[in-house]
Amino acid sequence: MNKSILDERVQLDQGKGTATVVLDGDNLTIQDVVNVARNNYKVEICEASRKKIIEIRKHIDENWITDDAPPVYGFNTGVGKLKDYNISAEDNNRFQKNIVMSHCGGVGEPASEEVVRATMVVRLNAFCQGVSGLRMETVERLVDLLNKGVHPVIPVQGSVGACGDLAPLAHMTSVMIGYEDAEAYFEGERMSAPEALEKAGLAKEFELKAKDCLALINGTTMFAGMAALNVADAEEQLATAEISAALSLEAVRGELAAFDERIHLVRKQDGQIKVAENIRRLVEGSKRTTEEARKVHLKDDVLHPNYQPRVQDLYSLRCLAQVQGACRDNFDYAKGLIEKEINAATDNPLVFWNEETQNLDFISGGNFHGEPIAFAMDIISMSLAEIGNISERRIFSLCDNTLSYGLPPMLVGEPVGLNCGYPVISCAAAALASENKTLCFPASVDTIPTKSNQEDHVSMAPWACRKLQQIIGNLNRILGIEFLLAARGIYITEKHLGQFELGRGTKAAYDLLRERIPFTNDDSYMPNQSKAAIESVEDKSILNEVVREVGAF
Repeated sequence: MNKSILDERVQLDQGKGTATVVLDGDNLTIQDVVNVARNNYKVEICEASRKKIIEIRKHIDENWITDDAPPVYGFNTGVGKLKDYNISAEDNNRFQKNIVMSHCGGVGEPASEEVVRATMVVRLNAFCQGVSGLRMETVERLVDLLNKGVHPVIPVQGSVGACGDLAPLAHMTSVMIGYEDAEAYFEGERMSAPEALEKAGLAKEFELKAKDCLALINGTTMFAGMAALNVADAEEQLATAEISAALSLEAVRGELAAFDERIHLVRKQDGQIKVAENIRRLVEGSKRTTEEARKVHLKDDVLHPNYQPRVQDLYSLRCLAQVQGACRDNFDYAKGLIEKEINAATDNPLVFWNEETQNLDFISGGNFHGEPIAFAMDIISMSLAEIGNISERRIFSLCDNTLSYGLPPMLVGEPVGLNCGYPVISCAAAALASENKTLCFPASVDTIPTKSNQEDHVSMAPWACRKLQQIIGNLNRILGIEFLLAARGIYITEKHLGQFELGRGTKAAYDLLRERIPFTNDDSYMPNQSKAAIESVEDKSILNEVVREVGAF
């Protein structure tokens, strides 16, 4: 797949997308998950998958719903440590409901609507492999919930990411069957499951039959959906961080030799080559990043007597392609894991047609273990924390007049001293970067045995997903602060020396920031500036403006 999120977004903006995602088990993209979760796209099951699901279930109904059928885990046996207890055909429907009720063990705040929708579409796509063994009616019930906007209340805590997302998916399933104590959101209002179903025009009750329940609740689904949303956000942040770095480069009139293509080609690191190329595109046409511009002293508009040619910039500028490029390489690897996972069958047991025996094989395995997702989220967490670290160093240097090449201390307006400038908002970036360092401790190396040691090694992938969400939020704020201070540095330069032409991409970013941020010579209420800059990152407006100017990158 490997198509960039930005490329897909550009295509959608040009009207090449569709408001329905057709699921086939193999071709769900990260952007598809985003569109269903955030843009309320509807879903449908492709005909080939529908046929596979129906055919497998036909064999199950004709040959396996009997008391003399061989024992199959969770089909006609108990689950977990109770796997050695048989379940009669007569009791199986009751057993399905009991599994749901007993596994609704989630705690904490409810997941956001977008995470719930991402969960539902990933679960449906898994069924399209045709190896889960559930009824087509059950698949259609979940499709109806998603398309009608019935969003189950799913607590975010309670899954260790090993036997899939048992607790979160059980909460989802409790709404599917219309259990009276289950809750859902419908049109923004929280209510009982039966009430939500009725308002959506759906039957208030739905009975599960053999194999339906485990197919619904066993799998790497909620954290795979959350991971897909995290991947989309992280990919956009990587691009945004390159824009903020380029604007900082403009603010200090940095040198561009460090981004010469020849340097990066001989190192052969793909991400590094990509970031250097992106920086060149963003500052293309800049007149600030030239030796002539650097010779102009901030106050005198003449060559300073002690001026020395700029040989090299700080590492946070000169090595940004190396650092942020390595983060891109990490991200590309992690993204590939998640693209595979949202197209995977991860429940247990799985059901396969055996051509040799002309019968079904029920195979118990461990596809529900979330280790790939845990690693992917931890890798992205460390990468985004490092993006925040190097951004914070650029923020610090913008405020330090011994490092900012002629900008005033703390980016202060005159008179200096009476005005205080931007030191405290710079400290906020340091605080956020420090939080991220703690949050990027890998969840994937943690494990705690559960269920009488039946699950003796777990992935903690759900926590890896949730803490990455926090890192993403913190990084948005760090990048917003960098945009604010870089724009302030350019504003001060223009005020004293007149305008120096910015690059194509950096000008687009700067112009938007100047529309939103009320810079003055005197100190002003800082939230009016910082909030506007951070929101310009969070709402993707800076990224969108730059992409419109220079294309996806």
